[in-house]
Amino acid sequence: MLFEELLNKKYGELIIEFDKLHELIVKNQTHDSDLLLAHLNAFYNPDVHNWDNTEQKMSPYMFGLNHEGHSENTHHSFIGQYIKHNTSSETLENHLKNIVYSEEKRKEIDQINFDEAISIQTEMLIYLKIWESDTFIKKFFQLANLSLGFSYDWHYKLQTTSREKGATGTRDVIIRTKIRDRFKQSIPRLYDAFKNTYNFQIRNSIAHSQYSILGRSILLNNYVKNDPYSQLRKQSFEEWTERFHETLVLYTLYHKLLDVINDNYGIVASQMENSLPIRISRKDPKEEIEYRIMNIPTKVHHGFRTKVHQI
Repeated sequence: MLFEELLNKKYGELIIEFDKLHELIVKNQTHDSDLLLAHLNAFYNPDVHNWDNTEQKMSPYMFGLNHEGHSENTHHSFIGQYIKHNTSSETLENHLKNIVYSEEKRKEIDQINFDEAISIQTEMLIYLKIWESDTFIKKFFQLANLSLGFSYDWHYKLQTTSREKGATGTRDVIIRTKIRDRFKQSIPRLYDAFKNTYNFQIRNSIAHSQYSILGRSILLNNYVKNDPYSQLRKQSFEEWTERFHETLVLYTLYHKLLDVINDNYGIVASQMENSLPIRISRKDPKEEIEYRIMNIPTKVHHGFRTKVHQI
C-alpha cells in the first residue's frame, strides 16, 4: 500500500540530492561524454570475437539495451503499474489511526491488516526487482564512479559465481562499497537513502521466501546470531513502509536522471551535426585510450536504446 503524501515527502527530499549528483558528475567527469556512456549502457562484449555471421570484423566495444536493458524495461513497466493502481491519498498517520484495535472494529481491522500483508508481499517482489536489477546496479556504479572523477568503466562485470576472475564484484559488494559508500562524503543524504533502503538480509529473505507475516510484523527466518549482515529478527509494517517508499523514490529519481541526461545530450548532439566524441578505455586487443566520434540521432532515445550498437 502506497501513501502519496509519504512518496511526495521523500521525493522532495531526494530530488535535491539527485540534482547534486548530476552537477557533481558534470563537474568531475574526465571526458564530456562519459555520462552519455553511462546512460547508453556502453559495454565490452568479448563474444564478438567468436561471431562468424558478419562480413566485417566487429568491435567488442558496444552500447545499447542488451539483455539486461530489455529486462529492466519489463520490470519498470510492472513497477509503474503497481504505483499507478495502489497509491492512496490517505495519509499514513490516518491509516495507522484507523487500525488502532477495538473490539467493535475487529473484523474491519483484521481485513485491513490482511489486505496490507498481501500488498506488502507484492512490494517485496518489487523490492527484489530493483535490488537485483543488473542495469540499475551497473548504471548507479558508473554514476558513482563519474562523480568521483573516475573514467567510465567499459569492463564493468558483475560477479555471478565465485570462480569468475576479474569481476567488479557481487551485487551486494557493489551496492554497499562501490555505490553507497562513495556518496558518504559528497552527498550524505543519498548515502543515507541507500542505507535506509538496501539491506542484504532482507533481500535474501525475500529471494528465498525466508520470512513469515504475523500480526503487523514481517519475521525474518534468516537471522544468524554471529553474522553481522543478518542481525534483523523482524520488520514492522511501519518500518517496511518507510523502507519501501524510499526505495521507490530512489528508483524513480534514477530514471528521471537518465531522462535528463538523455535530453541534455540530445540538445548537444543537435548542435554538433548529430555526432559526439567519446572515449574508449580499451583492454582489447591492447590496453590503450581511444577517441572516436559517435554518430547519433538528435534525440538520443530515438533508435539509441532499442538495440545494441557497435562503436
